[in-house]
Amino acid sequence: MRLTRTHAVVGTFTLVAVVLAAVVLVLDRGGDPDTTAEPRPSAVFETGALSEPSESAEASPSPSPSPSVKPSPSKSPKPKPKPKPKPSPTKVTLPGAPPPAPVASPPAGPKCPFHAGTDAPMAEVEAALEAAAARKFWTVSQVTLPPKLIKAVAMQESGWQSTIMACDGGIGTMQVMPSTAKWLNDDSPFTLDEDVDTLRGNTMLGSAYLQWLIRYFGMKYGFGCEEPDPAVSPAPTCTPDYTLRDDDCRLDPNVADSKEWCLLNAVVSAYNFGQGAVDKEINDGDDVWYPNALYVQNVRALMEKY
Repeated sequence: MRLTRTHAVVGTFTLVAVVLAAVVLVLDRGGDPDTTAEPRPSAVFETGALSEPSESAEASPSPSPSPSVKPSPSKSPKPKPKPKPKPSPTKVTLPGAPPPAPVASPPAGPKCPFHAGTDAPMAEVEAALEAAAARKFWTVSQVTLPPKLIKAVAMQESGWQSTIMACDGGIGTMQVMPSTAKWLNDDSPFTLDEDVDTLRGNTMLGSAYLQWLIRYFGMKYGFGCEEPDPAVSPAPTCTPDYTLRDDDCRLDPNVADSKEWCLLNAVVSAYNFGQGAVDKEINDGDDVWYPNALYVQNVRALMEKY
């Protein structure tokens, strides 16, 4: 008799628990499915592209949104911008032989880098750089060298230290390579007679090299000229624009200024790697313009100081 009463009590509690659970389940489901409550977040109501449901997933109807609430329209992802086509190079014939490719020639003597003398004061170095930028080495073209460019290159190369000798053979403020100095003096169109070991001679040689690169890339890639129409022969002549403009390197907001295709960046890159290496990168079929984008970025940043 005692066991029978216990079983009855347990059965009563079990029945009450079942009823309470059913009530909680109904309340948790939000009541009537036709209510105006917003649906719970799901992939269907998120912005962007919708994915197809998997075949193994069981489809369930979504509650209809309230007539007074319009679902947010889906936003399509922004299309990835297409890279600009690379320019078509033309054959460039400049007076004299082209400069040799940079080749490391470690200097003899103390452990490099080292100073071969006492550095000139910064004010004297700046004056020499400004004088070198003002000298026009091309007498038959409109090539000009902005002082801020040669100052930035010199700062990147040597920190304006006029007697520093680098481990790769670079000399002085402009870190002119011995082979480049020989070419500029003996085989370039400028036929110079500058001493690379002096502050004046070193900055003049660096300026001459930058001006040679300006004309080389300006002519080869026709900066400022329309792309020639293959149906028109002969192609109309056009004098390239040799002006180095910062704004020309800021045309694409999706690309860093130092990686944009522009005359200024090409010249900066080639001063460090040589025009041959830059030509190769420009024409290799990918969307990278320069083999040393970090160097270009550093020089461009330094230009902002001057």
